[in-house]
Amino acid sequence: MAKFDKLAVLNKIHDTGMIPVYYQRDVETAKKVLKACYDGGVRVFEFTNRGDFAHEVFGQLVKWSNIECPELALGAGSIVDAATAALYIQLGANFIVGPLLNPEISKVCNRRAIPYCPGCGTVSEVGTAQELGAELVKLFPGDVYTPKMVKALLAPCPWSKIMVTGGVAPTRENLTVWFQAGAFCVGMGSKLFPADKIATGRWTDISNRCQECLEIIKEAKNTLKP
Repeated sequence: MAKFDKLAVLNKIHDTGMIPVYYQRDVETAKKVLKACYDGGVRVFEFTNRGDFAHEVFGQLVKWSNIECPELALGAGSIVDAATAALYIQLGANFIVGPLLNPEISKVCNRRAIPYCPGCGTVSEVGTAQELGAELVKLFPGDVYTPKMVKALLAPCPWSKIMVTGGVAPTRENLTVWFQAGAFCVGMGSKLFPADKIATGRWTDISNRCQECLEIIKEAKNTLKP
């Protein structure tokens, strides 16, 4: 069962502005990455369903993070079918993210009041996702588009909340341009977790990078306030 309700999760996503996206088969390494992000100020984290027995790792992470990272909303990503969504929800997922839009996942998530963030690539897909109850939609893959896509979409549909994932970089220039275009939040994976940092256990470096990103995002959002 989810630790946080739907509104609390969406507020955490909004306040953080960034969702780390990560997969790791080794539970202990995954714990260290999670804690490094948490220590850096992150309060929302997406563990992706990208390997054999990923759900078993996720289940252990949920139990561990509920104690060690009490304010963290841990969700599941790369979910493409309703059965897998249900499995992760049963394991305690606070939200579900997918690379595509599947109406059947919407039904499962809506029934349990779990945020579902489907991947969309067109304005029509965004509209369909919203009709199915998605409060937040993912523009994916982000590196195929530019911030102009976000700005253009929000012009006729200003109520839309867009998360950009794929190709987002932890730099001031890149983050600023996405948020100034109107992005609700961004998802970041490998660029937030350099392989050499993880291999050598430089967890403080990851914490510092997360903290820097959150500060940049906060500054970018502040420039939009009237």
